[in-house]
Amino acid sequence: MMKTRNPVVWFEIYVDDMSRARKFYEAVLNKKMEEMPADSSGYEMVMFPYAEDEDAPNASGALVKTQDVRAGGNSTVVYFGCDDCSVEESRVAAAGGKVLQSKFSIGEYGHITMCLDTEGNSFGLHSMK
Repeated sequence: MMKTRNPVVWFEIYVDDMSRARKFYEAVLNKKMEEMPADSSGYEMVMFPYAEDEDAPNASGALVKTQDVRAGGNSTVVYFGCDDCSVEESRVAAAGGKVLQSKFSIGEYGHITMCLDTEGNSFGLHSMK
């Protein structure tokens, strides 16, 4: 029998006040969050806990603070896992969506494509190649 895997691999919740948001999610979920190392992107990130086991039925994600995206409204981005995100990217326009940013490298973490769905919601496609 073939295993069915959840296609969601990553999510981001954009925040204006990282300390306040971190305290909220740690309190509500009763989980300790982990700061991600800062890089030149200007993004401050605190990651939700995740299972190391690749067969675990969960997706990881982070709180993100950046000047580029404000909190509220459409401030959560779900990333869908792909073998090569350029394949799924090639289907976006034909399905009625829009590619906001074509496949680009995120360094050792692989590649992503940023898109809009038919409702105006942002989402990402992620692959390691």
